Amino acid sequence: MGTVFVENLKALFDAVSAERELYIPKNAGAHYVYKLYRPDEEAVFNEVRVCTPIKEFLFPIRELAAVFPQEEDQFEVKPFAVFGLKDCDLRSIEILDNVFKEDDFKDPLYISRREKMFIIASDCTEPAENCFCYLFGGKSWAEKGFDMNVSPVEGGFLVESGSDTGNDFLAKAHFAQVQPGQIAQRDENRKKADQILAENNAKFKLDRPVQEIVEGADGEQLYTAQAEGCVECQACTRVCPTCHCFYLQDTKLKDYYGKMKMWDSCMRMSYAAVAGGENPRKAISERIKHRLLHKFSYYLQRYGINMCVGCGRCIDAESGKMDLRRLLRELNDEVNRK
Repeated sequence: MGTVFVENLKALFDAVSAERELYIPKNAGAHYVYKLYRPDEEAVFNEVRVCTPIKEFLFPIRELAAVFPQEEDQFEVKPFAVFGLKDCDLRSIEILDNVFKEDDFKDPLYISRREKMFIIASDCTEPAENCFCYLFGGKSWAEKGFDMNVSPVEGGFLVESGSDTGNDFLAKAHFAQVQPGQIAQRDENRKKADQILAENNAKFKLDRPVQEIVEGADGEQLYTAQAEGCVECQACTRVCPTCHCFYLQDTKLKDYYGKMKMWDSCMRMSYAAVAGGENPRKAISERIKHRLLHKFSYYLQRYGINMCVGCGRCIDAESGKMDLRRLLRELNDEVNRK
C-alpha cells in the first residue's frame, strides 16, 4: 500500500466528494460533530475523536427495518465516505461487524451500509483527558481497518492507503510524493500522542485481565455507590460506539406498514422486564453491573475480544459523572484484597 503527501485537506476532500458523499468533523466548540462536506466550506482536521459514535452511520438511531408491501428502492444505500475516524472508532466497527455480520444473524441494512462506506481514518494527535484506549491495547493511530489514513506533518499531511480501494484512489488522484524525513516526523508525533495516553491513564492501569476483574469482584458496594449518582439518562450507551441493543416496533406509515428499528439501552429500567411484570434488574446497580459484564465477559466469551475500545465518550456524556476507568480500578483492588 502507498503513502502520498497533500499540502491541505481540501484537495483530498474535493477528490473524495467528487465520487461520493463525504462526512467530515465540524468544530462545535468543546468537541467535534459530523456534517456533510461542501466544497465551499473549511476543511478541518480533528485532533481527537468526534463526540458522536461512528455507529450512527451503520446502525442509525431509528430506521425502517421492514415494510409491507415491499418497495424495491426502500433500502437503497449510496456510497459515502467518513473522515476523521480514530483507532478506537475502527475497533468499534470490528465489534459491530461481529454482531451484525454473524453467519446466522446477518443484518442486511448494516451490511449494505458497511459495504458502501469508505473509511478515512486520521491520527489522534491530542488525546482527550477521558480517552483510555491505552488500557485496552489501543493507540493514537490505526494500523488496520481503514481505506486511507491521514497523519499531520509539517507543511501538510501524509495520506496512507490501507485497502485496495484506497490504493486505487490515491493512484488516480496524483498527489505529491512523500519527502525525506516526513515518515520519521509522523512516527515521532505518534509516539508523543501515545505517551499522553499512557500518562493520562497511569493511575487507572489494571493488574489483571479485565474479564477476571468483573467476574471475580462482588462489587455490590461499588455498584451501589455508582448507582447513587446515576439518573438513568442512558447517555453512556447512546454515545458508546459498540453498544448495539435495539427493539422493533410496528407502525402504520401512510399507505403501508413498517417495522421500526430503534436503539435501546440496558440502563433503561424496563429493558429486562418480562411478561407478568417481573424484572431481574430493577435496581440501577444491577444494570451497571450487567453493562460491565456484557462488555468485558459475555461479549468476550462469544467473540474473543472486549466490547470496550476505551474511547471515553461515556465519561464525557455521563450526567452522573461515572468514570468507567475508576470503577474498573476499584473492582480490580477489591479482587486483589480477596
